[in-house]
Amino acid sequence: MELNLKKPIIFFDLETTGINITHDRIVEISVIKIMPNGEVTERTRRVNPGMPIPPEATAVHHITDEDVANEPTFKMIAKSLAQMFLGCDIAGYNSNRFDVPMLDQEFRRAGVDFDFSAARMIDVQTIFHKKEQRTLEAAYRFYCSKPLDGAHSALADTRATYEVLKAQLDRYPDLPNDMDKLADFTTQNRNVDLMGRLIYDEKKREIINFGKYKGKVAEEVLASDPGYYGWIMSGDFAENTKAAFTRIKLRTKK
Repeated sequence: MELNLKKPIIFFDLETTGINITHDRIVEISVIKIMPNGEVTERTRRVNPGMPIPPEATAVHHITDEDVANEPTFKMIAKSLAQMFLGCDIAGYNSNRFDVPMLDQEFRRAGVDFDFSAARMIDVQTIFHKKEQRTLEAAYRFYCSKPLDGAHSALADTRATYEVLKAQLDRYPDLPNDMDKLADFTTQNRNVDLMGRLIYDEKKREIINFGKYKGKVAEEVLASDPGYYGWIMSGDFAENTKAAFTRIKLRTKK
């Protein structure tokens, strides 16, 4: 089933030096942009992360330091990449929990202010886990009836994710071919920040979703424990998370 699009959608996948959002870096990004008229554009770009690629990361995606030695840094491509994403919905596999927060962190380091909240996020992994409980390779075999060649390369994984979503729409009549409804279906929590350290409750209050204050109203915690905000700001948290706490902190001073 082809996607019912009202605006462009971007499928993307990252290969990185590791899975730590704040410390690791992108080494490859693949993007497939689908327009409402069916026009498809594919782009893959390797990136010099400015740090050694650990052997355990290379063992997964097969990208070495030598492979990226002469590639541009993320900062060099950040503005053109943000322009490509502008005005698009965003889809990926485990993208809501990893790829989008990682990309946001890289944009922030590069000084590019990109508003991910304007996009509808469709996470194909969430659909799969809610329906079948498997990995991307198994999902591809299950939905597309063929093996995934080149798994763990950004382009192969991105193409597979796009094909899997179309096949999921064919398989499940109750799965809506509408990006608004798919975004709702693939949302695990109503996140305030991209990492889900803060979530909204039914009253649209920001609730802390980790640590000793998990389940507490963030505004009340920041008012009663002034040192907590300083701990967040100096801690190993994504910049997007720190920005969300800062917005709440500034609001409590009014």
